[in-house]
Amino acid sequence: MKHLKVENQSSIHSPHRSQMSAEQRRIPRTPVSFGLMYSGISRNDVLMGDGTVIDLSEGGLGIRGNQPVKVGMELTMFLYLPDGNDPLFVLETSVAWTAGSLFGVTFKKLSLREGNRLRSFLRAQSVPQM
Repeated sequence: MKHLKVENQSSIHSPHRSQMSAEQRRIPRTPVSFGLMYSGISRNDVLMGDGTVIDLSEGGLGIRGNQPVKVGMELTMFLYLPDGNDPLFVLETSVAWTAGSLFGVTFKKLSLREGNRLRSFLRAQSVPQM
């Protein structure tokens, strides 16, 4: 399969999840499974969806969602980490790729508190469970 370099990322519509391969990511993702809610603006309408986080890193996450999104769309998210605390609030993300109900987002801005909580959660995921 031949891949073309596209300069305008807002026009990328990936037919396969491999659009953002592990080689293209700067930060490896950790496989996870927990719920989230996301919202954004699409054609002057408010988009609200929910789904499952399927992988996570300090730089972004992969999602299986129930509402379609487009590359370049900015979303706000509530991540329901399985730590029993309030949802982790992520004010600014950007959709990097889409493939049907799957899509990936990059974090544009995390508060210090939320960033620390995310890093702590990721560290806990990498510790072998006894």
